[in-house]
Amino acid sequence: MNSKTLLYVVKRVLLALFTVWVVITVTFFVMHAVPGGPFIGEKATTPAVQAAMEAKYGLDKPLLEQYGTYLKDIVTKFDFGPSLKQRGRMVIDIIADGMKTSMKLGLIAAGVATLIGVVLGAVAALRRNKVIDRVIMVITTAFVSMPSFIIGALLLALFSVQLRWLPANGSTGAGLVLPIITLALYPMAYITRLTRSSMLDVLGQDYIRTAKAKGVSGARIIFGHALKNSLIPVLTYLGPMLAYIVTGSLVVEQIFAVPGIGRQFVSSITNRDYPMIMGTTIILAALIVIMNLVTDILYKVVDPRITLE
Repeated sequence: MNSKTLLYVVKRVLLALFTVWVVITVTFFVMHAVPGGPFIGEKATTPAVQAAMEAKYGLDKPLLEQYGTYLKDIVTKFDFGPSLKQRGRMVIDIIADGMKTSMKLGLIAAGVATLIGVVLGAVAALRRNKVIDRVIMVITTAFVSMPSFIIGALLLALFSVQLRWLPANGSTGAGLVLPIITLALYPMAYITRLTRSSMLDVLGQDYIRTAKAKGVSGARIIFGHALKNSLIPVLTYLGPMLAYIVTGSLVVEQIFAVPGIGRQFVSSITNRDYPMIMGTTIILAALIVIMNLVTDILYKVVDPRITLE
């Protein structure tokens, strides 16, 4: 790694840390600005009990003091504090348990979407305006246009209710099949269209025509030049996509009852569980900035002509 690349990586890491800090700060103050509190909706809660609960979790202190304490705990101990609703459990432990399922679900879905998307996109570009190209474009357009909750509901009704091939509960191994398909369809369709568009552009470049004129084999032109150089737009999309999928689709995990981080996040918002909301938001933001950084560095691997500045 040369000095320019190292300097670029250092700058991006500092920018990533700053971005996460901004997310923490904005989320913290906006969350506390919303009227209400985490203990107001509980049954048989008197003002005295509510005050005692707020004192126990430090919610009675000035807002800036709460913010300073929270930021210090994250930086020094990576501690998001205890959950206000799941009593006796730490937020980091809840997130870790949820991420075990969401990570497995997301990585498989992202891998399937990328592999199938790149293959279909390449086939569509190489068979431009042919029947196979038109079929692929129609199918991918439908999947891109259709919301995930519609796809999930259709798959659930067909394969779980009507055919009874797969369980509807995503807490089992076989039950993860439908959530994986649901999560993979949209990014697969988007990657297919990205790959096709980029590959068509690459196939029209001068160096491709030169390679053909020199008698380079078609397979080498496709796999050694065209496909490799057409993956740059795909890499741009893969970073945020992977972070989003791994963190867990909120709607998909709700539909299939997947015990992942997405369901925990929805539950924390409903219950006003401040530490849980903060913890999941920070993890999501950190994943996105890390994936974007990795994506930018991978540009150099895919295309050495790119300079990182």
